[in-house]
Amino acid sequence: MDRIKFGTDGWRAIIAKDFTILNISKVAYATAQWLTKKYVNPSVVVGYDCRFGGEMFVEAVAKILASKGIRVYLPEHFVSTPMVSLGVVKLKAKFGVIITASHKGAEYNGYKIRGENGGALPEKVIRDIEYMINDSYEIDLDLLNWNYMLEQGLIQYIDLETIYIKQITDTFDIEKMALSAGRLAFDAMYGSSQNVIKKIFPGSKLLHCELNPTFMGIPPEPIHKNLHELSEYIWNSKETDCGIATDGDGDRLALYDHEGNLIDSHHVMLLLIHYLAGYKKLTGKVVASFALTTKIEILCKHYGLDVERVKIGFSEITGMMVSGDVLLGGEESGGIAIGSHIPERDGIWSGLMIWQWMLESGKNLKQLIEEVCEITEPFACERQDIELNKNIRNKVIGKCSDGSLTSFGGFVVQKVEHLDGYKFYLSDNQWLLIRLSGTEPLLRLYVQAENRDAVSSIMEAAISTIQNL
Repeated sequence: MDRIKFGTDGWRAIIAKDFTILNISKVAYATAQWLTKKYVNPSVVVGYDCRFGGEMFVEAVAKILASKGIRVYLPEHFVSTPMVSLGVVKLKAKFGVIITASHKGAEYNGYKIRGENGGALPEKVIRDIEYMINDSYEIDLDLLNWNYMLEQGLIQYIDLETIYIKQITDTFDIEKMALSAGRLAFDAMYGSSQNVIKKIFPGSKLLHCELNPTFMGIPPEPIHKNLHELSEYIWNSKETDCGIATDGDGDRLALYDHEGNLIDSHHVMLLLIHYLAGYKKLTGKVVASFALTTKIEILCKHYGLDVERVKIGFSEITGMMVSGDVLLGGEESGGIAIGSHIPERDGIWSGLMIWQWMLESGKNLKQLIEEVCEITEPFACERQDIELNKNIRNKVIGKCSDGSLTSFGGFVVQKVEHLDGYKFYLSDNQWLLIRLSGTEPLLRLYVQAENRDAVSSIMEAAISTIQNL
């Protein structure tokens, strides 16, 4: 295989093709090398999600780390990424490792790394560990005695799920929320958050909250095309106020209103700002990825909050959260971190915060969004991914870079920003962002406009322009 290459969080690959015991051992060994060079007697929280081979892969990682004198905290069953992140903070560990491919299909698994604050690692650390991966490294794992490592305390079992659930019950008004549990629907997408709502609110409607490593052929990515069953249940029930869905490792959120309509991440971010700053009177900086709606600036100006725009990738947001007073940070793909929690995306946490607000206010999601739009004015957003070969992708980006793209159909470019990709402003309320995917052979197009019809018109014009370059 080609040399193992990390993305922004770690490494993903197809199980049995490239994601093998040998290759994950190489990655774990590089992690151990980095940790032992930087720290004396470091500890690591290691977990795995609901995918094929999770226990087998996590055992290999734990053995490699422990063999280098690193104390490993290990759950006895699958856990979410936020559980591992919280465990890192609570146990004062130096790293967290999660065997997960997040929202990817069942054929994938991965190796995600978290820092001592529980959040994503800086790009430099990720690259340093990647550089340490030795392609010729081989080890006979059978020579590493599991029982001996347990006896020596190098591997210790820890109940991360209980720690996480206690954090929720200590923070939220669980008694009040439990009275309305029957009006909440939760879709775990067969992912590792499946036991949380089941244990806290057993009266809620639970979808796909059982173990199924195939995900029934649907990637555990919380986007509308993968959540029709949840949407249809809400529409048909007429008694559900809110729907929450989380991805395979529990760090991303999808939110549905009482009519089964998806509330996109742009509106979710605004809802949380409105709740925390407007209702709870909290302060702090808002950190937003470049692809999120520019209505954030309008709402934050209304509340006197600073906004920091960052490149897409949660490590940028984590960096801001651990170095300053941040109210919340978020990205377009459904990952939002609340400053009072951990510097990590957490789908359950963000969803429960909005649901608690609904119960406190006595308002539904449509009414709360109307409150936000009284300040920002209504808007719509959409993203489309276009699969193109490398030469065409590079040609498009070249045209963006050299200023050749001055209009898209009848939409004339007013100005351009290029923090991450190229954001073409077409009016005060309309923009188009074009950027390359960092992990797949895709060109990503993001559009904001005053309504869905306008969004569709801009998107069609953009795609037509690209196809005719």
